[in-house]
Amino acid sequence: MKTIGVVGAGQMGSGIAQVCAQAGFSVIMNDIKDEFVNRGMDNINKNLDRQVKKEKITLEEKNEIIGRIKTSIQIEDFVPADFMIEAVIENENLKKDIFAKLDNICRKEVVLATNTSSIPITRIGAATKRPDKVIGMHFMNPVPVMKLVEIIKGVATSHETLTITKDLAER
Repeated sequence: MKTIGVVGAGQMGSGIAQVCAQAGFSVIMNDIKDEFVNRGMDNINKNLDRQVKKEKITLEEKNEIIGRIKTSIQIEDFVPADFMIEAVIENENLKKDIFAKLDNICRKEVVLATNTSSIPITRIGAATKRPDKVIGMHFMNPVPVMKLVEIIKGVATSHETLTITKDLAER
């Protein structure tokens, strides 16, 4: 697994993109407007600047992390993603619409994870042709500080999907 796609560049999405890039993954962070992805990158830069100031990372490491994050406003840019994490607002219809689009864009082996805290994974998975590859990955806020991810299976989520997701969360 090399590339993580993150749908949503708000507080949660940008935090998820940051921790994935810090773990060494290439990241595609997407939102519906340039201003949203730019704001997300600003948040990431500020978070990393604080880490540099506290001497937790070097300036060179910060630049490497930033260099691993590509931004996009086109959902089609997720074609190369090896794992997807959706982190948009808690709106079931919006999430289902995004998952249906990702289902058509992403390779069939790609896991589609949602950062939902309240919507049943089974209902989101039903919007796809791969409910066995749909899982919940609920990150705690603020993502770069909280080292905790709740993993939630749907009724159809496969053991393989659970294992892949657990392995990713542990990185």
